[in-house]
Amino acid sequence: MTPPNETPTLAPAAVDVERRSDGSLVLRSPQELGPYAAQLGIHLRAWADRAGSRTFLAERAAGARGWREVTYASARRGVDALSARLLELGLGPARPLAILSDNSVDHGLLALAAMQVGVPVAPISPAYSLLTADRTRLRGMLELLEPGAVFAENGELFATAIADAAPADAARLWSTSPLPSSGAAPSFCVRELLESESGPAVETAFAAVGPDSVAKILFTSGSTGLPKGVINTQAMLCSSVQAQAQVWPFLAERPPVIVDWLPWSHTFGGNHNFDMVLRNGGSLYVDAGKPAPGRLQPTLDNLADVAPTHYFNVPRGYAMLIGEFERDEALAANFFSRLEMVFYAAAALPQDLWERMEALALKHAGHRVFMASAWGSTETSPLATAVHFPIPRAGVIGLPVPGTEIAMVPSGSKLELRVKGPNVTPGYWKRPDLTREAFDEDGFYRIGDAGVLADPERPELGIVFDGRVVEDFKLSSGTWVNVGILRPTFLASCEGLVSDAVLCGHDTDGIGALVWPDPGVVERLTADLPAGTGLAERCADPRVRGALGQALARHNEAHCGNALRIEAALFLEAPPSIDAGEITDKGYVNQRAVLEGRAEKVAQLLARGDGVVMAE
Repeated sequence: MTPPNETPTLAPAAVDVERRSDGSLVLRSPQELGPYAAQLGIHLRAWADRAGSRTFLAERAAGARGWREVTYASARRGVDALSARLLELGLGPARPLAILSDNSVDHGLLALAAMQVGVPVAPISPAYSLLTADRTRLRGMLELLEPGAVFAENGELFATAIADAAPADAARLWSTSPLPSSGAAPSFCVRELLESESGPAVETAFAAVGPDSVAKILFTSGSTGLPKGVINTQAMLCSSVQAQAQVWPFLAERPPVIVDWLPWSHTFGGNHNFDMVLRNGGSLYVDAGKPAPGRLQPTLDNLADVAPTHYFNVPRGYAMLIGEFERDEALAANFFSRLEMVFYAAAALPQDLWERMEALALKHAGHRVFMASAWGSTETSPLATAVHFPIPRAGVIGLPVPGTEIAMVPSGSKLELRVKGPNVTPGYWKRPDLTREAFDEDGFYRIGDAGVLADPERPELGIVFDGRVVEDFKLSSGTWVNVGILRPTFLASCEGLVSDAVLCGHDTDGIGALVWPDPGVVERLTADLPAGTGLAERCADPRVRGALGQALARHNEAHCGNALRIEAALFLEAPPSIDAGEITDKGYVNQRAVLEGRAEKVAQLLARGDGVVMAE
């Protein structure tokens, strides 16, 4: 495969702007959305015919160095066989399939099998089964779904959660270790079902699936109350990847190869990335690693083995990877050998990481790599805007993709972003009340984010993310604090010491930061302490406190305004809690949930006034 060019083929940077009398702007792409498939299964069948021997999905084989690879042709056969079994079990539009385990080849095939015959699939983060103190949220989701079957790759690992939360009459599906039958429903091995026969019922059901059919039910993080089930139709998924292909024509020039950990229970990994590979006949290597302490090594092994053409991650992931690339030249050389695009989402990429990534690309590829981002949500499947033009730094979220309208509506001191298009959800599963609340009188979905034009005189330069409408707060002076801008700026000043932060100070004289330390950095700063020393004790060490104090000083020297200066910071030892809605499986921190759940820490921080505050 020939090396990529510095800038891949991109759609022109252009936008039509409608200015309304109330001060709102409505932005649209001048490029019309092209025809898109009636359902995702059409793409699988097309590539099985055109490139049947090409690898579609791959994962590390258990206990081996090699990969379990599934071609498009074998995926088509296996998916049809699984579809037949799901229909025999009585699954359909009102009896979905729930998937509780993480990304895997069998997960991907089973999801495609369900969707192509009109069975909604609901991938649920494994954290709700394995990492919570109780299973109230899992139970609530499954009660809402009323699934006809539940799947867990490792039945033994999920057996207790399924026994606690799944309906007794839902079939049990598993791959690598058995799930016991509930007594009221059977239990099947998916690996064995892959080798079974299909039948005419599959073709009949396939033909009945169209754009309005429900493909997925994706649950939001549930920062308040139980998670909401977002309906994803076939039209949403298929129009989204069509729009993606139009703004990134380079996807059609060579089949994309990605090594990806991003969870399929979330729209970023499960829709944006998985569907991109399927739409363009690419190959997806499932990465069992995570950007978390002790979980990165599988990712490093996979990237040493497979060179991606496009790479997707969140800023926390890049922070961990870039250090490894700077230490391991062979790893970096393989990573950049055919890389066309570096894509980040979930939060702005700190500028120091951007510059270090560019330096690595120049060193190992001989040129800069296209740095891109996009913006959207679970309700927009997710692509609403995309960067399809060179940008000098993070923060720009691009322009509306074909078929999507973006309204920028005045809301207090901000412009609230709202979305309309075939990629937008029709609503929430069995919650018409929430559906009504989610849309304005013109039919735009209220996403809750804010944005500004990078240059009002040149709107083609894109929209800049301006934080959440509800995240900003006002100081006692009446000055508004823009959390979406301030938080990444502060994190960049911390130079890796802080993995994440939540800002506070509503109706007070100054801004405070609750911060989570990066355990690896803290351990390096306190390497001489005895093994087994806890994180809280290490954070109390003068060297760590001093490093955080220096970070505050660096930040405040460059940002001296009242709405930019951070007066005090407090280390949090306990990580964000999924039980309390403080974090999702992909690493988003919910500011409001943290501030409400840790009100005592907020009070302690703000009472101190300045400097590094130690937890009581």
